[in-house]
Amino acid sequence: MSTKHNVLNGATFVLAAHEITQLPYDSGAEVAFAGRSNAGKSSALNALTGHNGLARTSKTPGRTQQMVVFDLPPLKGAEGTEPLTARLVDLPGYGYAKVPEAIRLHWRSEIDAYLKMRRSLRGVVLIVDIRHPLKEFDRMMLGFCAATELPCHVLLTKADKISRGPASAALEALRKEMRKDGVTGTAQVFSSSAKNGVEEARARIIELLHTPRPHEL
Repeated sequence: MSTKHNVLNGATFVLAAHEITQLPYDSGAEVAFAGRSNAGKSSALNALTGHNGLARTSKTPGRTQQMVVFDLPPLKGAEGTEPLTARLVDLPGYGYAKVPEAIRLHWRSEIDAYLKMRRSLRGVVLIVDIRHPLKEFDRMMLGFCAATELPCHVLLTKADKISRGPASAALEALRKEMRKDGVTGTAQVFSSSAKNGVEEARARIIELLHTPRPHEL
């Protein structure tokens, strides 16, 4: 798919929701971004949309305490059909130690409900720091995607921090693990600062937005 027209470049902030009931009406197509608090999720969103200030970045991980919704330009559907409303949803960063336990429990239940109930959700982009092994949250997300047949695309971020050999090895190890666990998904090496893998990731996200889930067919 050509990425000359970057539909993600049209992303605009809509709202920040504390509960799934506050999200926009559940129609159209959306892709959610998930990841641990220090994995570089906000930086990845900014790089993919071409807007440096779209998602807040901070030297203090864990600042995203709500589900943040960004509207995209409508997606063209098949001939004779109405354009499809499209969104990106930035889920709360997970795992930062200074977040109070009550908030952690709240977001665990809200993210779980969102992933299970949101019918317009067409895929998850999971942000993982390439320098570290998969954490409990990462495995939980991949396991959920496998169990629900929800497409997942993993960005192994901060790839500029290591050399090419170890980066390729980390990617191959992840792909092998995903195949073993039955995860319907793809993975790639990514760097927000070096803009490495940005076009590939954009193309995959646009592909996810255009791909209906089985219940939509």
